[in-house]
Amino acid sequence: MALTYPLITLSTRAQVEKKKAHTGTLAAAKRILDREGVVGLYAGLDSALFGITVTNFVYYYWYEWSRDFFQRTTGKARLSTIESMAAGALAGSATVLLTNPIWVVNTRMTARENEAKEGLPVQAGEQKKVVPPGTIATFAKIIKEDGFLRLFAGVLPALVLVINPILQYTIFEQLKQAVEKRRKVSAWDSFLIGALGKLAATTITYPYITVKSRAHVAAKGGEKIGMTATLKKIYKEEGVGGLYGGIGPKVTQSVITAAFLFYFKDALYDMTVKARTRLARK
Repeated sequence: MALTYPLITLSTRAQVEKKKAHTGTLAAAKRILDREGVVGLYAGLDSALFGITVTNFVYYYWYEWSRDFFQRTTGKARLSTIESMAAGALAGSATVLLTNPIWVVNTRMTARENEAKEGLPVQAGEQKKVVPPGTIATFAKIIKEDGFLRLFAGVLPALVLVINPILQYTIFEQLKQAVEKRRKVSAWDSFLIGALGKLAATTITYPYITVKSRAHVAAKGGEKIGMTATLKKIYKEEGVGGLYGGIGPKVTQSVITAAFLFYFKDALYDMTVKARTRLARK
């Protein structure tokens, strides 16, 4: 997350901009640097690190619990595709409900509401570097101006996005089982398989990521329409490009993050098994 965060900043801002404000990735990065300096690329990093830690903890806890439940119930060592998807759905839904406020705060910090609304190039000497509010200040501002329930904005598209990790982990498990039939799966195999799974999942579900981000930065009292209506409105006003704004940096970031996540997860697991084996021999 820390290494790839500038890509998250670029994709989030592209998601909440109107199509007329869209610029290329390099141009968008230059605009942020001109207006806010290097720190602008890392806006909201502290909330993101906290959020990803809580998200992964909650998701893996409930995924492993669900998987163990299905294995005990069915008596099978491996889950079927449907069982894997069900375990992912339970874990993903619990994660969304518990962590949505964190990501609303993070999106507000990352998007910079005035930047997203303007989306215009900076004239020479016109703008000064922006001093962004911190996580606590942003959290307090949302509650004060928009009310507590605003922290749960975008929950519906976020619940739909539960299909993202379901697709990701289902593809990962199926590919991993295919490799295991031929040889032992290495950490590098997990790296590549994890990258492929995340690439497919993010590409399929990206329009809902856009809808969720726009819900996070929507002002109180603004037009309130449903998720499907929002998708149709974006498509009508901005075309397919509006639904997939910022997908380049987002896919790059997601694939790299997922690949390293699976790599280190399996590497640490192997280290733990070897350590336990050595202790058992002693």
